[in-house]
Amino acid sequence: MGERIGVIGLGYVGLPVALGFAAHYPQTIGFDISTQRVDTLRSGHDVTGEVTPEALKASALKYTTDPRDLMGTTFFVVTVPTPIDDNRQPDLRPVLSACETVGRVLSPGAVVVFESTVYPGVTEEICGPLLARISGLRQGVDFKLGYSPERINPGDKEHTLTRIVKVVSGEDEATLERVAEAYGRIVEAGVHRAPTIKVAEAAKVIENTQRDLNIALMNELALIFDRLGIRTRDVLAAASTKWNFLPFTPGLVGGHCIGVDPYYLTTKAKAVGYYPQVILAGRRINDGMGAYVAQRLVKLLIEQDRPVKQGRVGILGLTFKENVPDLRNSRVPDIIKELRQFGIEPLIHDPLADGHEAQHEYGLTLSPLESFQNMDGLILAVPHRAYLAESDSLARRLAPNGVLMDVKSALSPSTVGATQAYWSL
Repeated sequence: MGERIGVIGLGYVGLPVALGFAAHYPQTIGFDISTQRVDTLRSGHDVTGEVTPEALKASALKYTTDPRDLMGTTFFVVTVPTPIDDNRQPDLRPVLSACETVGRVLSPGAVVVFESTVYPGVTEEICGPLLARISGLRQGVDFKLGYSPERINPGDKEHTLTRIVKVVSGEDEATLERVAEAYGRIVEAGVHRAPTIKVAEAAKVIENTQRDLNIALMNELALIFDRLGIRTRDVLAAASTKWNFLPFTPGLVGGHCIGVDPYYLTTKAKAVGYYPQVILAGRRINDGMGAYVAQRLVKLLIEQDRPVKQGRVGILGLTFKENVPDLRNSRVPDIIKELRQFGIEPLIHDPLADGHEAQHEYGLTLSPLESFQNMDGLILAVPHRAYLAESDSLARRLAPNGVLMDVKSALSPSTVGATQAYWSL
């Protein structure tokens, strides 16, 4: 059918989805509450770096911050964030706010599809009733619900929206087929029809939980091997020669998905009377890695006869992962917080992060790379391509007996000089 698509939320997830639909459904509208975001997109620039100016210019997608422009939409797609609060509990406020926006313009016959990561039951038990209350329409009769979890991987130009199988679901068979038809047009890899919405919700939340736990295992192994004086990278290279060994690597686990989504599942598990021990144990390991890196640096500074208190320490990279500008839920501030406990106020540089956002999110000031000279310690926290391209210069930024911390093992130990120290997870 000739759907009129309305995408709610134009971030990392929503913008590619909206552009994908606009290529097949000319009446597609992209809605966002941020005037700055919409104005920037209208000017042909995506600050996330996920979409090129050429792709934005070529698209017929219409942008708006006015909910009234969504009147007459037949197929809503909600792609807003689902963060956690300070107590590590699900914060559904963005989703509920999106439901209120949709509810005010919802018309009979429309379907509302959610892509945001949630625990099983949110779509039908929380979002549906709210949409019904705001709109005055009957859930399952006047409007229908669907769920199709997002699988966007920021910074990944290979596994893009069209190349990843899309899980789709609907509250009844007709809605499932309607959702499958719409997504089937834009996803070349095809769709997988989940039998229920709750199955699709659960599938999404365990995808990231599984990855979180696998990284937690690697992090715990790295802690053990560090005490044994064994390089984790060498161990993994040897183990990877077995055909069924899974190639995960240790590191900081941040961002708005992997370090967040497990708490959605554990919260629901507790609500139904089960305490999830393994999932929460993995979270504790991963949440503690930033502090461990800082403590390890302090020990190495002492071993190298470099000053600790007021020592010159530089941190390279602040975003939550390499080659993306997103600062949300970065774990690098954990390193900074722990270093401050030892009287160290590090310099911080990131070629992709926005300085104003760093100040707003974390109260941190970015420094020019030129100021990183004669450093007692350098921490390559986020191995952006820009750093790897000039890795040979890192040792020259260190004092003769300085310390280079390579958190993700992106460099070779030979990067440093004979009297300098190299360390990696």
